[in-house]
Amino acid sequence: MYIDANFSTLLGRVLKSVERVDDECYGDTLVFTTDNGEIYKLYHSQDCCESVTIEDICGDLEDLVGEPILEANETSNSDSPKEQDGYTDESFTWTFYSLRTRNGGVTIRWYGSSNGYYSESVSFSQISEF
Repeated sequence: MYIDANFSTLLGRVLKSVERVDDECYGDTLVFTTDNGEIYKLYHSQDCCESVTIEDICGDLEDLVGEPILEANETSNSDSPKEQDGYTDESFTWTFYSLRTRNGGVTIRWYGSSNGYYSESVSFSQISEF
């Protein structure tokens, strides 16, 4: 079961691992496991006529492991669409997730595009099993 969470929930947590996986249902996915066994997932539930993917990860995800998270921010904007083969997306959203520990920082850049009727947002959830 997934429980919606705020990305800032990671503040103060110590991560045991951060894994980038290609989930068959959700596509690009990051899984954060804390040292106390909590599991969080950063993903997008894909639908028709949209695409939301990780465009870039700036920094080393291993810098986030073993130290308390000092910064956990999410920002987004709809400036400067990505142009591909002379085509500009009708609707788009850039979403940035910044994390920092004493070891270093990481920025995860997502790009979402659609025909304007579908979600371009990224979800952050805690995974809970009952």
